[in-house]
Amino acid sequence: MTRDWSALPSVNSLWEATADPARDFPVLSGDQQADVVIIGAGYTGLSAAHHIARSGLAPVVLEANRPGWGASGRNGGVITAKFRLSFREIDAVHGRAMAKRMYEIAHESTDMVEELVSEFGIASANLTRTGQVKAAHNETTLRAAIDEANWMTREMGSAEVHILDKDGVREETGSDIFVGGVLNPGSGGIHPLNYLRGLASGVAGRGVPIFQESPVIKLRREKDGIVAETPRGAVRAKQAIIATNSYSDLTGATAHLQRTLIPFRSAMVATEQLPRNLAGKLMPTGRTYTETKRMMRWFRMVDNRVIFGGRGAFGKEDSQAAFDALRKAMVGIFPDLADIPLEYKWSGLVAMTLDSVPHIGRLDDRTLVSLGYNGAGVAMSSLMGRYLAALVRGESPDVGLLDVSRMKAIPFYPLREPAVRMVAGWYQFLDAIGR
Repeated sequence: MTRDWSALPSVNSLWEATADPARDFPVLSGDQQADVVIIGAGYTGLSAAHHIARSGLAPVVLEANRPGWGASGRNGGVITAKFRLSFREIDAVHGRAMAKRMYEIAHESTDMVEELVSEFGIASANLTRTGQVKAAHNETTLRAAIDEANWMTREMGSAEVHILDKDGVREETGSDIFVGGVLNPGSGGIHPLNYLRGLASGVAGRGVPIFQESPVIKLRREKDGIVAETPRGAVRAKQAIIATNSYSDLTGATAHLQRTLIPFRSAMVATEQLPRNLAGKLMPTGRTYTETKRMMRWFRMVDNRVIFGGRGAFGKEDSQAAFDALRKAMVGIFPDLADIPLEYKWSGLVAMTLDSVPHIGRLDDRTLVSLGYNGAGVAMSSLMGRYLAALVRGESPDVGLLDVSRMKAIPFYPLREPAVRMVAGWYQFLDAIGR
């Protein structure tokens, strides 16, 4: 049965409503030749296309929907130099040298976003590097955050962090519920869909073919290469890159990779534009913010609106219950928003892995992959494009713990959704009792 690709749902996001006009790309029809065929026109695929083309090779990009329809256009636009697995945990298990290499990769990723924005002149991406505040909801989590920050400064040579007391966090956020926090420099925010559309236009403008509404329904080997088949055409190439991340199950050609991922739905809401006096009171420094609860919420101010997001939205589609929970949590932090309507509600899939880090590398002599960004993908996926290009050229970049040989399938895969619900429910209980 042929899937109706035009029936894939649109995204009612703030980003979609405020983005630059989408560029129309052709649908693949007939046969194309390339050095590399890239499946997926998100940050990973477009960054890979850029770096591969700059190497003098010829890439072709195939996108099942339109560039930015997946996670690259749905995320919160937060830029952070981190992994879900902390550097301290990496140090304890894998040693100091590995922890330092992963630290280097993380910071290289945030610099890569800045490099690409500059390279293609994407002013509308509104990239900021003003830092991020981790706001603690009790003394126990504050002590843990301070201890972690001090360890990073002492052992990793991290830029000096700033410890904030209750008054300091109140000045930063406009909220009185936090007991203190830690300000980390270097993090930032971006308009994720404008960033994506700027990349797509820039890459296409340099001669890289991008085809939209061209899902790869079959990926097969030939004697001298690999063929990516779409409903109306095919691309013959020497190598293929799979850059589909948590949306790998859109077609059977990449669905096998879904067994290495736990898709976790992340929901977001955005308020109407706030009155000027209230907009000036909340998050006046323009940083991004997270809290220390296990079911972490994050928030930022964009265009005089509060954007509030977090994990815990279940199922395959948007959930009103998840949006209601976010609104309740938002008002709990910012009571002044109680009477401010929400204008946008949307969600997207975060690709979690068993070991809490992304993976990149060769699946075989002709196929490469990068996926599993664990909720920190804006920066990391942008960097992985550079590493994929190096692998295509036959180089062996040091990717630390990200090597695809470490990637493991999810055990008891059919039970993943109830297992996620159970763990999330336990975390919500611990948060509710202040643990």
